[in-house]
Amino acid sequence: MKQLLTAGFAALLLLSGCSNDDDDALGPTLTNLNLALTSVATSTVQWTGVAVTQQGRIFANFPRMETDTIPYSVAEVSGTQATPFPNAEWNTWDRTLPPQNRFVCVQSVYVDANNFLWVLDAASPKMRGVVPGGAKLLKFDPTTRQLVQRIDFDETIAYPTSYLNDVRVDTQNNFAYITDSGSGAIIVVNLATKKARRLLENNPSTKSENLVLTVEGRVWRNASGELPSIDSDGLALSPDRAYLYYHALTGRPLYRIATQYLRDENLAPTQLPQRIELVGNTNPPDGMIFDPAGNLYLTDIQNNAVTRVTPGGELQQVAQATQLKWPDSFSVGPNNSLYVTTSQLHIPRKERTEPFQIFRLTLPQQ
Repeated sequence: MKQLLTAGFAALLLLSGCSNDDDDALGPTLTNLNLALTSVATSTVQWTGVAVTQQGRIFANFPRMETDTIPYSVAEVSGTQATPFPNAEWNTWDRTLPPQNRFVCVQSVYVDANNFLWVLDAASPKMRGVVPGGAKLLKFDPTTRQLVQRIDFDETIAYPTSYLNDVRVDTQNNFAYITDSGSGAIIVVNLATKKARRLLENNPSTKSENLVLTVEGRVWRNASGELPSIDSDGLALSPDRAYLYYHALTGRPLYRIATQYLRDENLAPTQLPQRIELVGNTNPPDGMIFDPAGNLYLTDIQNNAVTRVTPGGELQQVAQATQLKWPDSFSVGPNNSLYVTTSQLHIPRKERTEPFQIFRLTLPQQ
């Protein structure tokens, strides 16, 4: 991973200059792999996250991001079919119902190395405030559909203004890492003790740069017409679990920090900033992920593209297509496959004419 930090630094700086408006920027600095996109699932309900099991089962989450009325929050999907997971009751919620054993606003799903499905409930419908008692991280067995573990976040971890965004689980060290994109921070959870800590919440690395995003000629605005400012969002755990990479959505810098420091409860939070490493600048990504070979993938939302930086520092455009309308989140699946969702966040809800999609890419053999 040290090689990515050094050789990849220059590549990532170049990545920030690549756009559809400057074809020359895609010259010799960027290798174009042109991988084919295979649509494996479509939906008329907006999704953000995707998680694929070792058997190839595909799960997606559907946040209450723009409306309170959705048919399900987590579902197993295939083609146009969606089956609520783990059952209908978990997927039924309104403000008259207690939030503890129901999905309120699920922003992310993740399959860990042991094939368990994790569900991150931000519990902030329309990003207007966390429902008390609703913010939680849940571990399910996909086979039995049983809840295996739960971590509830009180107001000292999930602030009323928080929006828990993405999660990565280290099964070797038994820790989970979560980004808070509403009140920038990295939340570190000791899964053995269930203790959660908010770290780097006052550090510029977890904060938005108030970057204005233009996608397909549209300036991204929320339903109220305001320019969103999104803090720490994308998250990636290196294959050796040694480094956590993170990125604000409305910003360019990509940062990383050694996980040994995040796990060390005896290390004063004031000592963490000096452990942060700037990897480089990128086009704004929503999702990030490593594959087992150490390639770092980033969605390039402004260019309808997926890019990656190889362990040797080579910058590659994995795929680019008009169908990649706001590529949102990744999952690595079996048989050297990569899955990516489209959430069309830049298009006002009433103007969307195409279904949301999950694409599969078959990655080159390493």
